[in-house]
Amino acid sequence: MAKAHLLLLPLLICSVYGVSLEEKKGPLDNRVLDVPEATPVPYAIFQFISAADGVSAYRVSGETEGKIRISRDGWLYLEESLEWSPGKTHTLTIEALSADDEPIDGPYSVILHVTDVNNNPPVFTQSQYSGSIREHSPAGVPFLQVSAIDKDDANTPNAVLSYSIESQFPNPTGQLFFSINPNNGEISTTEEGAAFLRARNVLGLTYSRGETRGSAEVLKKKFDEFCTPKNELPIENNPFFTCVQRAETRRFNAVEDPDYTLIVRVEDLGGGAPNSLSSTAYINIAITPNLWVNPGQIRIKENLVHEYPKIITSVRSNDPNARYRLVQKEREIPFPFTINVDGEIFVTEALDREQKDMYILVVLAEDKDGVELESPMEIQVKVEDENDNAPVCVHAESVFEVQENEKVGSQIGDLLVHDADEEKTVNSLLHYKLLSQSPTNPADGMFHIDGTRGKIQVAKHNFRRKDVPEYQLKIGVTNGGFSTECSVIIRIIDINNEIPIFEKNDYGIYSVPELAEVGTTLLNIKATDADDPGTGSSKVEYHITSGDPDKLFSIEVDDATGEGRVYIAQPLDYEVQSTYQLQIDARNPEPLIEGVQYNESSSAVVVIQLVDVDEPPVFSVDILNVNVPENVTVGTVLLTAEAKDPEEKKIKFRLEDDEHGWLEVDPDSGELKTKAEMDREVVEQLKVRIIAYETEDQKQEVEKEVSIQLLDVNDNFPKLQKTQGFMCVKQLTPLVLTAVDGDAEPNGEPFTFSLNMVRKSPNWEITPVDGTSAKLILKKRPTTDQTYNIPINIKDNAGMGVTHKFEVRVCNCTELGYCYMEPGTHAWMMGVSGTVGILGGVLGFILLLLIIVIYRIKKNDKKKDKNMADGETTVML
Repeated sequence: MAKAHLLLLPLLICSVYGVSLEEKKGPLDNRVLDVPEATPVPYAIFQFISAADGVSAYRVSGETEGKIRISRDGWLYLEESLEWSPGKTHTLTIEALSADDEPIDGPYSVILHVTDVNNNPPVFTQSQYSGSIREHSPAGVPFLQVSAIDKDDANTPNAVLSYSIESQFPNPTGQLFFSINPNNGEISTTEEGAAFLRARNVLGLTYSRGETRGSAEVLKKKFDEFCTPKNELPIENNPFFTCVQRAETRRFNAVEDPDYTLIVRVEDLGGGAPNSLSSTAYINIAITPNLWVNPGQIRIKENLVHEYPKIITSVRSNDPNARYRLVQKEREIPFPFTINVDGEIFVTEALDREQKDMYILVVLAEDKDGVELESPMEIQVKVEDENDNAPVCVHAESVFEVQENEKVGSQIGDLLVHDADEEKTVNSLLHYKLLSQSPTNPADGMFHIDGTRGKIQVAKHNFRRKDVPEYQLKIGVTNGGFSTECSVIIRIIDINNEIPIFEKNDYGIYSVPELAEVGTTLLNIKATDADDPGTGSSKVEYHITSGDPDKLFSIEVDDATGEGRVYIAQPLDYEVQSTYQLQIDARNPEPLIEGVQYNESSSAVVVIQLVDVDEPPVFSVDILNVNVPENVTVGTVLLTAEAKDPEEKKIKFRLEDDEHGWLEVDPDSGELKTKAEMDREVVEQLKVRIIAYETEDQKQEVEKEVSIQLLDVNDNFPKLQKTQGFMCVKQLTPLVLTAVDGDAEPNGEPFTFSLNMVRKSPNWEITPVDGTSAKLILKKRPTTDQTYNIPINIKDNAGMGVTHKFEVRVCNCTELGYCYMEPGTHAWMMGVSGTVGILGGVLGFILLLLIIVIYRIKKNDKKKDKNMADGETTVML
């Protein structure tokens, strides 16, 4: 046995594969161990070391399957490799034995998890696949899918598969025409394949509605139609026919007659790993004809004289039994197109390009149930133009102007003419010609028009407005098939050869109070121009060219009279400047002709003198706002009001609207101070007025509102709204306590409620409800009516707070839910038993009094009888 043990140990050490032996050792206890499948044997799993004394050997039992052993020194090992399957485990029991083979430590449970290794290559579900795709099919649309399975653990990378195309036969361009999705094995065409792939049509046969492709009967009919002359040989024995039949039958069998063959590889470990396993499969692909081909744009001449309906194109579905339907994309009426059962498209009437120059037809191929057999096809129908429209003058009369001294070649304007025919074609190409000019003096041909652009230019000079104020032209316009005449009026405008002249060049002195309102008229001025009235040459504009750098004055022109109104444009200030000497120039908007210049006749001066007015003081700032904390020290200066008098008079200050008496203003310096403590909880914002006033003469004054925002200081603590409450013994409904705090955020709510007791109360608890409330809960029901004073501490959000006493009366309640005696009754008031005792005493006293009265009445009656007998009368009460 010892010899076997010594021989086994080197094998165990070798099977560790370089893993440190220390990593595979540990105390004998319950364990879960991972063991790879398909390991070389013997394979060391783990060495167990018992802590018990006298251990001589170890024993393993359980699901060993005869493959799992343990050595005398505790090495658990494999004699045969294990196989993985989903959820495969081996549950073992291990014990430490004495020299007598008696258990002295254990048993312990050891579970072996068999882990998967990548020892199964992926396998395609088919060794060969076949499929077909129509020519002209869009790239990227799957038409075939391959799949493979891997027996390794699906939850590990061992079973993560990746697909790829290894080869393509043939490969005429050196680029793959097909691609495969590496994750799911879907095969589609590449962009190159979509453009290159074409079906073979060696025989050139086409099939009509109801004909089955490759059918012997259909082929016999076509053979009779195309093969002449006829002979007496039966068609089944004709070798040419049988060749055609075999070729047409095999044509679409991808296995027998593929157009392309792909070798596809599938790899595990996600593909690309150096130790991945793989397999391949063949894919045969046939390219089938795609008869559903867009014929492209159709062009039709407008106004085409023809017998209608006229065929313009045709379409053919890949299903010979397809039914065709035609709709218009724009949904416009009319729609002059139809389609017949054979896919032939007709136009039903002549078209007008000016009405609509493009139609988009949508062709649908459907089965008898209206299910689409092909994707909808859009066909453009372009209506070609013909010269069927005459040119049209945009204006009944086109009016232009030209100056008297305009140079030869100067452009006067462009004649606007429209042609409804298609733009940028010969049908809308216009030609212009000057037909006549009226009058013809000083000469005929004073104007020229560009033959292709319609640009009118000066051909001769020496226009004289006095002689001819305007010319009428007739211009012929033709487009090669139609012509029209346009009327043009050219007005001769006066040249600016006169300058404006002021009626007087010195308007003297004008006085105005400095406080005159903006817009006040100071004076009116006028200059005249001898040029033609109503033109830019005679129009006069006025400009203040000097004496007013701050633009305090402005001039408004009356177009009807030509006068200029000089007015105040901005507020005036005598203390800034008292006199303004303005120079005013008169100008035309049109430039003067060469050789003529403006002179002193076109300029005038006026002096504006300001009259000083006693003005009120002026504050240095428009807005006086200040923010101060509410606990600011009494006597603090909040702000200083600054004001001055324009006439440099002495001013003082006073304060008004201080309703709370918290503020005061220094009459000389304008300092606004606090004279009492302020409280934000009384008012958050103060608005007072500071008056600045003159101390002499008219004593004018001005006021300024001051806004003082009081900032909150944490000077309030939360207070309970109520300090008493009661609970009914039967229900013990919690009391809701609510607190208030005069401070704002962040010194106000939320509040923190707590019980301020020396020891934690087992009977009372307080829990929050919201930021201002809490519930007081009585946990245990008392045996008698009692009154409790509960110390409750309430703190605000800033942590400021005090402890409040809250009185709780716990009592038996009436049916209405109220105590017989509410909290707060006085000590001298008695309870029920005392009250009953007093009532009993009172009743006893009254009873005794009645007995005494009755007794006295009876005694008096006896005396009365005796007295009456004696003749005496006694009056008794």
